[in-house]
Amino acid sequence: MHVRFARNLSQLRHEKGVSQRQAAQALEVSQALLSHYENGIREPGLAFVVRACDYYEVSADYLLGRRPERGPAGTGSQTDPAVLVSTADVLTQLCLELCQREPACRDLFRSFAGELKQALNQEKPRGGQEGEKGPH
Repeated sequence: MHVRFARNLSQLRHEKGVSQRQAAQALEVSQALLSHYENGIREPGLAFVVRACDYYEVSADYLLGRRPERGPAGTGSQTDPAVLVSTADVLTQLCLELCQREPACRDLFRSFAGELKQALNQEKPRGGQEGEKGPH
């Protein structure tokens, strides 16, 4: 495991203002094991990384030293339009199935679809502008 993980783990505990004993208890490991993680002596398993991310409210990428941002990838930035389109497709399929079972839902679906289309159209111009900002 990279040195950044150990440093980030220790730094987050200090920022949270908890002792190693308190953090170890919350993270369901012994104090000695947490000390080994914080000093880069041992590498944790995935279950520990997940618990630590939840406990310190950071992304795994941050904790592992892969990203400087503490939140999930894309936090504070625009949502990827491909994700929006994929989500819209899934929701459309679900709504169509619901409308087949419950015809009264059609008006609700049309309203929702219109709002979603409008939201997607608002995302496209911003995505184009950001893509055009490349190196000059």
